Amino acid sequence: MPDREVSPLRVSQILISRELSQRIRAWGKAQRMGVSERGRIAPQVIDAFLTAHPDASATAGRLELVHAVVQEPGDGRAAPDDYAWQDDEATLGPIYTLTFVHALDEREVLRRFGVAPQNIKLLTDEDVYERLEATDGMGDLVMTVGLGAWTVALERDAWQGTRSEVLRELSRDGGQAIAVSRHDYASHRLAYAADGQVLTSFNPEFPFTREGIDPGHLDRHLCDLGIDPKADDQIGNCLPAALALGSRISGVMLTPAHLEGPLLGGSVTIPPSR
Repeated sequence: MPDREVSPLRVSQILISRELSQRIRAWGKAQRMGVSERGRIAPQVIDAFLTAHPDASATAGRLELVHAVVQEPGDGRAAPDDYAWQDDEATLGPIYTLTFVHALDEREVLRRFGVAPQNIKLLTDEDVYERLEATDGMGDLVMTVGLGAWTVALERDAWQGTRSEVLRELSRDGGQAIAVSRHDYASHRLAYAADGQVLTSFNPEFPFTREGIDPGHLDRHLCDLGIDPKADDQIGNCLPAALALGSRISGVMLTPAHLEGPLLGGSVTIPPSR
């Protein structure tokens, strides 16, 4: 458990009722802001709507959240704001998983995910969309990008990287793996494994409840981001915070440019060996 106190940055956020959500979607579509029929509404769309409709903001309920922010800036390490780009659904979409893996190259990461070696090839965005259509949206593709001593695996509309079996396989023999998964229609996930064991796993939106053989293993990093692991808080910018945490462990600063295809990847067809 961390040995220092944390003073979280608490913010008030408007409660989006079903009726208000419908109003925002209709307005966003009329403004051609790329609003989808379902799922999470981008914060910039909500902010723009509330600016244009101050009456809605004045009459709506409020929710107190914690906004993750680096407590000691200036050390050159990742901050949640560095990952604000993940809110752009055009980049990753409402469901994705990014897994940071240490000391394995791209082909070995794919093999440990369960991609047969003969099926590994360069994949474009078009290949991904065609595969999603062919599988009725059940994503089974994993793509990789090598970044020094780490490899980052990308899954669109899938979350294999958060599975305990996969994390144990990716981290065995002294390795490390950090998975961050966004799922706007279910729940998000952050998980960390080392040397073949899942040390901690939790929903980064509600990090008070943590699982694994060492649930508090990442508490120091949570504190560094202004999140008190002992408090039952809801984190408003949980996904940028989770990705920043992954970067602070790995030293890898991921950008949208890294995820532009073609990327080496393939379909998962082989169950993890352990």
